[in-house]
Amino acid sequence: MTAVTTPTAPSAGPPRPPAAANPRRRAQRRRRVVALVFVLPALLLLGALVVYPVLFSVGRSFFDASGTRFVGGGNYAEMFRDPATLKAVRNSTIWVVVAPTLLTGLGLILAVLVEKVRWATAFKLLLFMPMAVSFLAAGIIFRLAYEEDPDKGVLNAAVVGVHDAFKGSSSYPTARARDGQGLTKAADGSYATTAAVSPGDAVTLGLVGVKPAELPAGAGPAYEAAARKAGGDELAGVVYLDFAPGGGGEQGKVDRAESGLPKMAVEAVRDGRTVATATTASDGSFAFRDLDPGSYTVRLPAGNFAQPYEGVSWLGPALVTPAIIGAYLWIWTGFAMVLIGAGLSSLPRDTLEAARMDGANEWQVFRRITVPLLAPILTVVFVTLVINVMKVFDLVYIIAPGPVQEDATVLATQMWLVSFGGGNNQGLGSALGVLLLLLVIPAMVFNVRRFRRSQS
Repeated sequence: MTAVTTPTAPSAGPPRPPAAANPRRRAQRRRRVVALVFVLPALLLLGALVVYPVLFSVGRSFFDASGTRFVGGGNYAEMFRDPATLKAVRNSTIWVVVAPTLLTGLGLILAVLVEKVRWATAFKLLLFMPMAVSFLAAGIIFRLAYEEDPDKGVLNAAVVGVHDAFKGSSSYPTARARDGQGLTKAADGSYATTAAVSPGDAVTLGLVGVKPAELPAGAGPAYEAAARKAGGDELAGVVYLDFAPGGGGEQGKVDRAESGLPKMAVEAVRDGRTVATATTASDGSFAFRDLDPGSYTVRLPAGNFAQPYEGVSWLGPALVTPAIIGAYLWIWTGFAMVLIGAGLSSLPRDTLEAARMDGANEWQVFRRITVPLLAPILTVVFVTLVINVMKVFDLVYIIAPGPVQEDATVLATQMWLVSFGGGNNQGLGSALGVLLLLLVIPAMVFNVRRFRRSQS
């Protein structure tokens, strides 16, 4: 007997999703593809311009200058043995401590003050305008402003003008005495007669080295003054330019065409002590009256021949870093002011007014309320500026002259100088770049986290 099998019904399988879900998934997949297409160029640029250079620099820092021999951490060890690199680290530290602090403080003060002026928008625009100037142009501007020659540098022109207004300068910085004409030069730059003189004598003190065109206004001929005789208790004389325009004349003798040297200090010295002083007249004449009998020396003090005040050496080894920081402040003060001003405009006015109604003065309101409420924006501005000053290169490279470039160098300029500016050691330069990246990353992470917290 044959068994009969009953066919089993086919399995129903998993439940099919609703028909509406498939179009939704396709739409989501399509949006992801579109987003990827738009993001892909940015990712490619980011990889080509940021990720790849960073990875390449990290790898290159483990090789020697030629890039053929692996040296491990040798470049990093050399980096901290090199005096120039240590100076760059020191200068970078000065930048990080000084520049962001001053900028944040200036920005805060200006943001508060701007609120109290009528033309606030124009004032903000004026302070923000330097941000539109490139660092290259700003460096050239301040390189010219810091010129040591007062005829070129505007800062030294102002300094010299103020100095000369309170302390006169010498009219005869180039004057000197002829050798063998009765005057000897002392170690301090003064001139004195070689022979002793007494009351009743008349002396002629001839100098050279002064161009006739550079004589003070009102200078007159010295011939008649030299011809006059001194009185019994009077020691007289004349200081003159021992040079006749057009040539001729006799050295050591006052000729008719020779001019006196006015406004020159003269001293009568006895036993090493100054007993009388006088100032030459327009014809160069002078006189000491009521002198006691005895021997004297007539002296022309060193102040008569002092070099004119040339101002401040802004770009010298001692001041070059503060001078460059000053240029940086000029550029970025408007940035700090605008950001802090935006935070200041969002402060609750009722809190400030309540404090004033409770008797707080403006300084107390500023210190106890405004600054604490602005602490988040002040922190963001400060950290942003820290990141920026760590990367400063243009101003240092352009403003600092070649002889003091090493005194002003920071990590960014040292990295360039070591790699391309004559050092030709890209292994050490890459190590400096990695160090700079490691120093910048903590500040960047802090700023990003702060920004995310403010958005949540």
